[in-house]
Amino acid sequence: MQRETSVPVVVWFRQDLRLEDNPALFEASKLGLIIPIYIMDDINASQDKMGSASRLWLYHSLDSLNRSLDGHLKFFCGDAFELLPNIMENSGARSVFWNRCYEPWRIARDDRLKRYLIEAGFEVHSTNGSLLWEPWEIRKKDGSSYKVFTPFYKRGCLGAESPRNPLPVVKNILFSPSDIESNELDELGLFPKNEWHRSVKTCWNISEKAASEQLEVFIQNGLTDYMERRNFPAKQGVSRLSPYLHFGQISPHKVWHRVECEVDRTSKDVNQNIEHFFRELGWREFSYYLLYHSPDLPNRNLQPRFDEFPWVKVSPHLEAWQKGLTGYPLIDAGMRELWQTGYMHNRVRMVVASFLVKNLLVHWKCGADWFWDCLVDADLASNSASWQWVAGSGADAAPFFRIFNPITQSEKFDSEGRYILSYVPELRNLPKRYLHSPWLAPTSVLDAAGITLGIDYPNPIVDIKSSRSRALNAFNEQRTRMERA
Repeated sequence: MQRETSVPVVVWFRQDLRLEDNPALFEASKLGLIIPIYIMDDINASQDKMGSASRLWLYHSLDSLNRSLDGHLKFFCGDAFELLPNIMENSGARSVFWNRCYEPWRIARDDRLKRYLIEAGFEVHSTNGSLLWEPWEIRKKDGSSYKVFTPFYKRGCLGAESPRNPLPVVKNILFSPSDIESNELDELGLFPKNEWHRSVKTCWNISEKAASEQLEVFIQNGLTDYMERRNFPAKQGVSRLSPYLHFGQISPHKVWHRVECEVDRTSKDVNQNIEHFFRELGWREFSYYLLYHSPDLPNRNLQPRFDEFPWVKVSPHLEAWQKGLTGYPLIDAGMRELWQTGYMHNRVRMVVASFLVKNLLVHWKCGADWFWDCLVDADLASNSASWQWVAGSGADAAPFFRIFNPITQSEKFDSEGRYILSYVPELRNLPKRYLHSPWLAPTSVLDAAGITLGIDYPNPIVDIKSSRSRALNAFNEQRTRMERA
């Protein structure tokens, strides 16, 4: 394609807020003057409207991207189906480029929009900037879709074409002088109205540059013993790339190929850690795969046999879980980390989720909704698939009888209590032997630590053993009913 500098080309940024390895921007820049746009388009997302933490991240991401584009990014708010044709007409552009999104409502909207624009005489180019493999490309030999992760990843993904090499940063972009009417960033309604956002923002550097820097920090400090360190919440053992990947400030192709460069032909241990990290990228792909092939994943059990399970949607304990006041230090530390930072360590996510859906018997959708609002890396595919995995109702799900014990998990993976005390400082004077179960401490020990249970720190809201038994009984009763039906 030759560059025709007199003809404007619209580049619609979505979940690809970067200049490096951006296929839509890369291809569009070959054609002519660029009109970069962003449309705050979740007006038609119904229950999938972006949560508070995501909106905070998006605000700073767009601000950073706009600076990278020398202030040329144009902002719009509303229905993209109505806005984009008007933008094309008013700007004189004859073609539009975008990278694909995979939420069901966006797929439906984009298909409809593409047909409309083509019929109106415009060129539409959609590309893959977010996934290593397209969901429709990975199939079993019989043409059906995978339901279990391991064969999906090993046979489907690793048996397919290797992830492409990342594209270079687009330089010397020629911007169109178009004066089409647009919004200011502050008019998109992204910035939170309360003060909660301040503590979250201090925990993150939100930009494309910061994403690349975080990748390098992980490679240098966390990759070589990733399999072990990733289980310990007090250690810097995970990549913390998830929000950057979700908003597209770094591409999975760049992450894959940059990590692949660290393969050591002489070290089996290093390569095992790399393979394990790649497997985690594979889980991200699997989540999108499930969402594509099961569009109702965010709202319905993937396994219908759980439709009659006696989860509760209104629980007196839900608020205590949300606020980190359950009386179980690891649970409370995780929930407070979430509120204060917009993030939670991966192992702790599993433990707090298991506690909610099994020990409290609260429906997994209640937990998914809270994470959706509070996580800066809230991702419809990963959030939905992960909660269903823990609940036992999803694909390749953990067996229902696998119920994480927050006490033993705490003792095993935070034995010194460093993670707990980072977020539950009221226990700082408690001896380590009681840090994981304060209610077992003698009154004299609690007095010496300045703790009155029920006042300074809550008593456990449920008993671990009896609540586990209740959950297993509910599961067995449901299974018996289904067998009789």
